[in-house]
Amino acid sequence: MSSMREIAAKMKMAAPQLAVSSNEQRNNALKAVKEALLLNKEAIFEANHKDMEAAKENNIAPAVMKRLKFDEGKLADVCGGIDQLVNLEDPLGKQSLARELDEGLTLYRVSVPIGVIGIIFEARPDALVQISSLCIKSGNCAILKGGKETVNTNKVLFDIIHKAVMDAGLPEYALVQATLHNEIDELLACEKDVDLLIPRGSNQFVQYIMNNTKIPVMGHADGVCHIYVDKDADMAKALPIILDAKTQYTAACNAVETLLVNRAVAKEFLPMLADTCKEACITVRGTQEVADIIACEVMTEEEFHTEYLDLIVSVKLVDNVEEAISHINFYGSHHTDCIITENDETAVIFMEMVDSAGVYRNCSTRFADGFRYGFGAEVGISTSKLHARGPVGLEGMVTYKYKLQGDGHIVGDYASGKRSFHFKNL
Repeated sequence: MSSMREIAAKMKMAAPQLAVSSNEQRNNALKAVKEALLLNKEAIFEANHKDMEAAKENNIAPAVMKRLKFDEGKLADVCGGIDQLVNLEDPLGKQSLARELDEGLTLYRVSVPIGVIGIIFEARPDALVQISSLCIKSGNCAILKGGKETVNTNKVLFDIIHKAVMDAGLPEYALVQATLHNEIDELLACEKDVDLLIPRGSNQFVQYIMNNTKIPVMGHADGVCHIYVDKDADMAKALPIILDAKTQYTAACNAVETLLVNRAVAKEFLPMLADTCKEACITVRGTQEVADIIACEVMTEEEFHTEYLDLIVSVKLVDNVEEAISHINFYGSHHTDCIITENDETAVIFMEMVDSAGVYRNCSTRFADGFRYGFGAEVGISTSKLHARGPVGLEGMVTYKYKLQGDGHIVGDYASGKRSFHFKNL
């Protein structure tokens, strides 16, 4: 059996073959993947049932159980994502610069795949499909390592996808599945052959990846998302937005964790919030000031860093939008944050000054998603500012190279003054 280092080296050699495949080839592979998933759905559901039963026996947390499940709904979602990807433009070969440096000397900047990407994810079998699909469309080779909680589902999904991709004529090493736990540490040491790592999982898990590799890492450690209810908020909009952001998929990284409420509307708004939360079985945790208005658990300021991934929400009162912004930029994870207000001027201040990958007005934080952005899918959400930010779709899966076309040109002629540059954009 090959080691992860040997596999990564083979993928590095296969990457240029995949990079020059046509958009038609890659789209045909995606269509074949969708067809194969639908054809083999019963085998997928059976494998997922085994994983779900094992998770119950191991007392896996309810938030994780939701992520584990792969049913008709999840299958429809991933197939819809594949359809979107097929219909998107080819991200490769796009020219973003064409400049004549001198007569006969022309510079081009063209989009290309990143190369070999290692994606390590926990408890999300649908992520395996999304990630594989995005890597195929963007011409990237992918090493896929799922969590042990979905070992059966991931194995069946990978085998189906890999066979479909190979049958469509793409390289054998376009996709590889890592199955053993020790292969993670082996993968982290493959800085010579792996160009990028994308971890998806808990804060602790992502921090471990970041701290134990020399390979560039793209992703986010946690999702402490906020909604600020401004003094000019429409209460009729605020409550359904908050309810959706907290309960539509509680275990997601874009679910809201903290509510900031303007003091001017607190006495009117908090009782309505308390009633809404009670009906939805949401536990409210607030500062002493909040507890003086509604019955709730009392929390300290330091606890506002908490990502619950559960039916719990933190609440704090603020004087104005500036105080809300300061709180979010200090306690937040720079993921997705929202303001609810009818005041355009206040909204502009919030959306300009909150330092997050996604800044929203009057809508649920749950919209932070590659599929909902029309990206087809996402490999994850990035809170970093280099290369890609927010839901990472096709654009985040490519980089670029410079191509220079000359005709015997040498730098010595320019250094001596014999020739000179005359930069002209074409």
